[in-house]
Amino acid sequence: MSLKAILFDFNGVIINDESIHEELINELLLAENLRPKKGEFWQICLGRSDRACIAELFATRGRFLTDEAIAALVARKAIAYQERLATLDKLPIFMGVEDLIYKLRGAQLKLAVVSGALRSEVELVLNRANLAQYFSAIVAGDDITVSKPEPDGYLLAVERLNQQYPDLNLTPRDCLAIEDTPAGIQAAQRAGIQVVGIANTYPFHMLQRQADWTVDYLRDVELDRLKEFFQRCLSQPVPG
Repeated sequence: MSLKAILFDFNGVIINDESIHEELINELLLAENLRPKKGEFWQICLGRSDRACIAELFATRGRFLTDEAIAALVARKAIAYQERLATLDKLPIFMGVEDLIYKLRGAQLKLAVVSGALRSEVELVLNRANLAQYFSAIVAGDDITVSKPEPDGYLLAVERLNQQYPDLNLTPRDCLAIEDTPAGIQAAQRAGIQVVGIANTYPFHMLQRQADWTVDYLRDVELDRLKEFFQRCLSQPVPG
């Protein structure tokens, strides 16, 4: 078996927008007469879908929302996100994203996005950044009913790549995920996928204890070493 696909997280890996999401979540709470708490967004929301984030933030304040109420809040935040990005002359795409994509495409690897963000947000950013054409599949928060750290999004990405490329015979063991949060790392690993942790959001040492590899920057991803690892180690039979 060999490395066949790279599965990118979105927020915190492709676009540096976590601070924007924090501001919008805080504005949402204030509009609902709830007071934001320092550090709460980073503890509860990072790496998770807006639906899961909002539900827990309200529940911790004794307000248990219906699915319809959560959906309405998520939609309000999505509109605010699009409006916020529209005010930016340049999107905060992480340095090294385009160069890494170029290398991966040159190596004939399939690319996908696996995110808790809404599809409208992912597509908005990828289209505006001229990156959409490089990704064969997108699994967004509205495609699944659970959030990272559950593995569902990653498993669905493997399924969709196989649907698009029937001869690929892709399994989770043929994939590599790039994640920036503990929740994302756990989701990929629960799906049976190896993970590179990128220290964009959490310190290197925190991710190093959880990810299979850890880098400070996307430019530090050594594709040749990763491919060698997959060819050497993942070609061995799976026990059991």
